[in-house]
Amino acid sequence: MAGLTGWHLLALVVIVLLLFGAAKLPALAKSMGQSARVFKGEMKAMREEDAPAGQADSTEAPKNSGTTASDSGTVAGPDRVS
Repeated sequence: MAGLTGWHLLALVVIVLLLFGAAKLPALAKSMGQSARVFKGEMKAMREEDAPAGQADSTEAPKNSGTTASDSGTVAGPDRVS
């Protein structure tokens, strides 16, 4: 398929004018602008909510690997108790 040319865009503008009318276009553009602004604001709020959680993970103390300095290195099985 070929890309959009100037004629395609012109035809699209004419169709939009016929569907919505010239009087309704400013209101439609305003509504779309407000919707885009709200969407951007919500995306920014979501990023700000996620950022503190990511920063808290990096400042948290490292997890214990399961070994300590007092371990003797022997493993007690189900039959043995050390």
